[in-house]
Amino acid sequence: MKNILIPIAFLAGIFTFAQAEKDTLKSKEKAIEGVTVTVRKPTIESKVDRTVFNVSNSSILAGNTTWDVLRMTPLVSIDNNDAIKAEGETVTVYINDRKSVFTGKELKEYLKTIPADNLMKIEVITSPSSRYEATGSVINIVLKKRDDEGIKGSVTLNNRQNTKNSHYTNLNLNYHRKSFTQTFIGSYSDNTNVQSNSSLYKVDAENSETYRNSKTIGRYKSPSLSSTSEFELNNKNTVGVILEYYQSNSSSNTDADGLRNVNGLFENSYLQNQNSTGLNRNFGSNIFYKWYDKEKNKILDINLGSNYYGQSSDDYFVKNMVYKSKPDEKQEIGVLTDTENRNYYLKVDYTQPIGKEGGNFEVGGKIDFNNNVIPNSLYGNMLTGLSSGDIFHYEDNISSLYANYSKTFFKKLETRIGLRYEYIDYKIRQDNAGTSRRDSYGKLLPNILLKYSFSDNYDLSLTYNKNIWRPWYAEFNPFMIPNSDGFYSRGSIDLEPNPSDRVYMKLGIHKKYFISARYMFTDQDYWTNYVTGTINDINGNPQNITITQPSNFFGKVHKYYVFANTNQTFFKNKFTVNLGLGWYYIDNSDFNRKNGLENANNYISYLSASTNLTYTNLFNKNINLSAWVEVSNQNNGNSTTNKANVFHNISATKIFPKTQMEVSLQLMNIFQRPNYDATTFVQGGTFRNASKWDWYGASISFVKRFGNQKVKENTKTDVEKNGGGGK
Repeated sequence: MKNILIPIAFLAGIFTFAQAEKDTLKSKEKAIEGVTVTVRKPTIESKVDRTVFNVSNSSILAGNTTWDVLRMTPLVSIDNNDAIKAEGETVTVYINDRKSVFTGKELKEYLKTIPADNLMKIEVITSPSSRYEATGSVINIVLKKRDDEGIKGSVTLNNRQNTKNSHYTNLNLNYHRKSFTQTFIGSYSDNTNVQSNSSLYKVDAENSETYRNSKTIGRYKSPSLSSTSEFELNNKNTVGVILEYYQSNSSSNTDADGLRNVNGLFENSYLQNQNSTGLNRNFGSNIFYKWYDKEKNKILDINLGSNYYGQSSDDYFVKNMVYKSKPDEKQEIGVLTDTENRNYYLKVDYTQPIGKEGGNFEVGGKIDFNNNVIPNSLYGNMLTGLSSGDIFHYEDNISSLYANYSKTFFKKLETRIGLRYEYIDYKIRQDNAGTSRRDSYGKLLPNILLKYSFSDNYDLSLTYNKNIWRPWYAEFNPFMIPNSDGFYSRGSIDLEPNPSDRVYMKLGIHKKYFISARYMFTDQDYWTNYVTGTINDINGNPQNITITQPSNFFGKVHKYYVFANTNQTFFKNKFTVNLGLGWYYIDNSDFNRKNGLENANNYISYLSASTNLTYTNLFNKNINLSAWVEVSNQNNGNSTTNKANVFHNISATKIFPKTQMEVSLQLMNIFQRPNYDATTFVQGGTFRNASKWDWYGASISFVKRFGNQKVKENTKTDVEKNGGGGK
């Protein structure tokens, strides 16, 4: 296949829809006979391609970090492995329209260094345009941008008591004068997390049962710095530089025990202790240039950037084995890992209106170069069958071009049609094992959006997206290492991507009630698999082990989803209620049959629900209250939840206007501690895992502000908002 991306021009079709009334979208004040009436954005906005969680003036921010508010965002769920999902599907996270280089626990720790007070809104984009990279749904975290003259900012101090104590501090500084704006954010967090896990692994062929329990106490010390410099050369040209640095020093201790029975009789058991230390560093830079012709509404946006991510860790395991028919033994093994990832990119976007009737055209492209290296080495009492060390290399070049065209017809029918082409060329290899793979492929990814407004009170929208989700680079690494729970883990060099098709329909009633339905289809995917392997112990005797690895599964999966949502305000807009209820139905029958998952459920049906409540200026005493409750089921692929999880959060904030200070108290999951209980079905067996983590307790937060706190309503221009741009 060719290694050069061929330009694609795509113009056609019927397109995106009439905007909702600006009165409901923009905050404004009207003076009527000396009385000021404030009209605010609704907390939840349900748009044709996304759900917007407007939190800039909400009391839900008090005492929380960005990670906490992300948990409370409608349609979003986070499982016990810190995987973020929207409507049950994996997502890509953007911050201010820039794709985050973090995933999993690294993303969690980074977002915990950003106080929620910095948040403007969170966009859950379930039907992204072709401007976004070829994944599924997108979550865009939009931070505040202050634009008043002079210097202003805030200082935040927070202390949180869960199982252990955690705290963070934050300093925001913003300086704006004439054509120059400088923003600086510095944070430091010291978090201690506790998580307990228990599991039962059954293998039908050998009639075995393996029980495991573990408890991990982890501490993360995380400073972060970011700087944004922006200079307007003239009324059309702007240049800027964004610099970001994040670091996390981690240490953890895990105690685990296990018991294995075969045919109901004792086979072996173990006690294991793991001590880990690690250091993560990330440095990102972005140089941007924007040309914006306001009269003709044309935009040229150029971004050139690089990201570096380094992670070094030292894990040491001490394992005491007890056998039925041979002497006890003590195993000691250490794992050294030193990961270095380098990313370089160039992105160009151009937007302009077409014709005199509201047409809009977007075109652009991006080139990504990634070079990832993961050296692993083992030390201590080596077990036969484990490699002592290797260096894993993953390199790729992803090139993409996209085009979107949108237009409104008859002032009622809004349409958007887009096409994205992505081409990837990647190389994988291990230095010592000699395994390697080189592959390349291109994908065309169309999307269509239609919205028809029957009247000011009723509208119906329909979207279609084709997506592709690619494996993360580390999921290819086949080097096998021990885990904290007594298992072993490795990647798979043969993983293939997961394509999917989605159709989404939404009915809006009186701009307050929304009913949506979604259908998704895929015939292949990759999920966590559990397999049994054998290695020799330090005495040369064979030992059965459990290995977790990502594996490709083929078979048709049909997913259906219906969701109802309403956003209401009472008591002169002081009390806001958002309520959502969802019903999911998954048809796994073909998938289970093709993969021999005889014990798995062919049809899965479950409910989810969430509500956000906020009350502003209680008793006219500058007291804000907020509460959040969610009932979630984390079904995913070949894993089925055994019971629903209930999350809840209650907070109160007292504002002192004269001193620009705030004090808030927050109670998290005080009535029920969060837990996760699911069964994973694999060929020839089942794996049930239950875990509890410590997102519960209480926190207190102090905020001191200074300077004029005026905030821009939105950092995007009107044409960018209509195009739904993402970098």
